[in-house]
Amino acid sequence: MPGMVVFGRRWGIASDDLVFPGAFELFVRIIWWIGTLILYTLHKGSFDCSGGGVLHSYLVGLLVLLALIILSLCAIVYVSAQGTIMNPGPRRSIPALVYLRALLYIPELVWACLGAMWVSDDSQGCDPATVGAVIAAVVASWVILLFTVLGVLFVFDPLGDPRPQPPAIEQLGVRDLQSSEGSQFLFTARSLATKVWESRLRLLCCCLPQDESHRAAFSSIAQLVSGFFSDTDLVPSDIAAGLALLHQEQDKMEQCRDPDDVVIHSPSSPIGEDFEMELEKAAHCMQFAAAAYGWPLYIYSNLFTAPCKLSGDCCRSQTAEYDIVGGDHLGCHFSSILHSTGLQYRDFIHVSFHNQIYEIPFFVALDHKREAVLVAVRGTLSLKDVLTDLSAECENLPVEGVSGACYAHKGMSQAAGYIYKKLVNDGILNQAFSIAPEYKLVITGHSLGAGTSSLLAVLLRNSFPTLQCYSFSPPGGLMSKALADYSKDFVVSVVLGKDLVPRLSIPNMEDLKKRILKMVSNCNKPKYRILLQGCWYELFGGDPDDFPTEMDNRREEELSQPLLGEESLIIRHSSSYQSLASEDSPAHTPAHLPLFLPGRILHITEEGPSRRSCFSQARYRAEWSSEMAFRSILINPRMLTDHMPDAVLHALRSLTSDRSFSLSCDHSPSPCFGSRPDPSACSQTQTFGT
Repeated sequence: MPGMVVFGRRWGIASDDLVFPGAFELFVRIIWWIGTLILYTLHKGSFDCSGGGVLHSYLVGLLVLLALIILSLCAIVYVSAQGTIMNPGPRRSIPALVYLRALLYIPELVWACLGAMWVSDDSQGCDPATVGAVIAAVVASWVILLFTVLGVLFVFDPLGDPRPQPPAIEQLGVRDLQSSEGSQFLFTARSLATKVWESRLRLLCCCLPQDESHRAAFSSIAQLVSGFFSDTDLVPSDIAAGLALLHQEQDKMEQCRDPDDVVIHSPSSPIGEDFEMELEKAAHCMQFAAAAYGWPLYIYSNLFTAPCKLSGDCCRSQTAEYDIVGGDHLGCHFSSILHSTGLQYRDFIHVSFHNQIYEIPFFVALDHKREAVLVAVRGTLSLKDVLTDLSAECENLPVEGVSGACYAHKGMSQAAGYIYKKLVNDGILNQAFSIAPEYKLVITGHSLGAGTSSLLAVLLRNSFPTLQCYSFSPPGGLMSKALADYSKDFVVSVVLGKDLVPRLSIPNMEDLKKRILKMVSNCNKPKYRILLQGCWYELFGGDPDDFPTEMDNRREEELSQPLLGEESLIIRHSSSYQSLASEDSPAHTPAHLPLFLPGRILHITEEGPSRRSCFSQARYRAEWSSEMAFRSILINPRMLTDHMPDAVLHALRSLTSDRSFSLSCDHSPSPCFGSRPDPSACSQTQTFGT
């Protein structure tokens, strides 16, 4: 629900967010009160030491103060647990209770000072156990006060100051925005939000040089982020609750999927030997894409053996036959690349560890096994790489011979242009092909490196018609439809499971926001129950909870109208927002240009239950897929782990280690519709085991 308004401003916390922090503080206060009562009972009538009268008054006052705090916390927890996310009526007394609880901090501060003074001045001659107990109480008071201050700073919303509202804010729409007053209001709000997010980025990246390129990146990212959040009035816990609900809803839909609903994608390559060859090439190239990460990933993937292997190589000087650029001071990065790829020193033409925003590390090597000049681009490994990832606005990328709109992800397009200039203008590729003129060009990378390598392949395609690119876990919002279709002849994208990044694009994020709004506005369960059951489901699994919603008994035609609860979460009607039932309405135009995955898409999924024991072996299925299969974000615990390069490499090695290929036809009974085997439900896939 909208943020709670107290002390004349909006905060980044809602009235139903006080259940868990209030319950935790209540538990601490009760333990503290019981301990103080025991201390007072044991020493009652024996306060005859120096300062005993002050100690007696301190303990009595502390008992009374703690009792009042406990009562106020009980009221806050009880009232905060009432109602639902979109029904704050039963919680209307929360602001008054917050004022009361804040008022009790004043005597608590006074009592903490009184206890500190007694310990420092009047505790001589008193029982050491009593003195220790009072010291513990004083320390506890100051710790709680400190955490309270930190909590206030954490939920402080810089955009929460009261602002003058336009006269017709309840009817603020496209027509109202044409007025100068409404336009000025929204312009001021957007400018303030952009400045706030830019300040946050500068604070987060304070270790980076504040030069012109970084300031431009901060401004671009701030505009993107502030625009995404500017039209909703949600607090972080609302988003968490919506994600928990959406995850269970998606799991229910997946369990209830009819086998007859399996979509058969038409692969560009037929099933059989060509498919097997593509998998082997992908597994081979993934070794180089993973090696580009250097020693951090190598040690992470080989915890027991990597330190010993690298310790003898890192500080040893080598006679380099390759061109190395950037900061690999101890040589650990390059040593790990050697161990990961199995190449020799003489096989490397150029190695760059130079890393700035829009300038990412890469290396060029001769792969004699595949007879290829291989360019491997590193993925995200630094804060500068994150800024390159987040520069997600579109940038024109004209390519000769491509009809249609040509544009791409700005950060990765800039990075591809940087590497293109190094390879072509600096003569790196000419040097490589002068050594091995019969070799072909292969480009590869993972994550940020995958997106950059795909765009680099597009730029180099006209000069090297036979080049191939293997892009592992590329970002979903990468290139326009025209470029994506153009790249299908020479780019293969590999996606593992429910990886988040290939589904990550601005339109998909807008769709996710819309679905979260729909979930949050319709669930009639208290937020604390949603979060508790969501955490249990994420940790221990089980059946997805069937949360009753306000839509259960609605007529079908009523679902075509925006919900009142959903509308109340919209501060202003942006072009990015529309009701779920009006996605095809011509009145709504997308706020951002659509971007797609590059090339042909090879999707690897894990067979069997979504949750398995740590000791069970995974079986994988590989199939050609379509970019339309990645147009929505899937909420799953594995959406991050499936993106890790070691996980992708393990899956590819598992697929290629077993040569027993077979067509996959799933005739297993559906949990919702029973068993209905149908030969037409067979998709063109191949199944492999470890």
